[in-house]
Amino acid sequence: MTNPVFLALDLPRLDAAVALAGKVRGHVGGLKLGLEFFCAHGHHGVHELAQLGMPIFLDLKLHDIPNTVARAMQAIHVLEPAIVTIHAAGGRAMMEDAKAAAGERCKVVAVTLLTSMDDADLAQTGVGGSAHDQVLRLADLAQEAGVDGIVCSGHEVAAVHQRWKNGFLVVPGLRPADSLPGNRAGDQKRVVTPRAARDAGASVLVIGRPITRAADPLAAARAIEATL
Repeated sequence: MTNPVFLALDLPRLDAAVALAGKVRGHVGGLKLGLEFFCAHGHHGVHELAQLGMPIFLDLKLHDIPNTVARAMQAIHVLEPAIVTIHAAGGRAMMEDAKAAAGERCKVVAVTLLTSMDDADLAQTGVGGSAHDQVLRLADLAQEAGVDGIVCSGHEVAAVHQRWKNGFLVVPGLRPADSLPGNRAGDQKRVVTPRAARDAGASVLVIGRPITRAADPLAAARAIEATL
């Protein structure tokens, strides 16, 4: 794709989301609609944003038994998403069924480890090893399951790209260079700049707050695009 940036639009008001997307549409490549947006606005909200003619990324992070996830994938066919997320931790069978149930033009990508988690958080869940090791383990499993790619932080994307050359690699938790280092990463713990993630092999760059919460979202989107 020409512009790899997908704008994360988790806004409480649908009219505000549509207005913001329309304002920056010339400087982003698609729209990422997450769980907060989908729970608030459902199919109707997705249809409204689809009217802008941009690819829609449904970041629902589906994680359940294989049959339930497959039926959920079938239920969103009508929305014609370009990308849908599932959790790699759901296992190989779940990932296989999710991919089999997805639309032909929909990329299914598996979330490896949330960018809000680090080694200490992982240890608290009972998983041994580092966050980096866990991402690589789940990326290998996702590749074996036949999904299109994975979601990982910019810290792991280079290593995953080396092992999975044609993998569709989605990187969230990105912050522009002028906000790093510092305390503007919010609840994200493993962050890099959009340019660094792209150079490391990212296919899609998910960027939300640096644009949606900027004093001038259009200027912020333009500035990020200029670095790519």
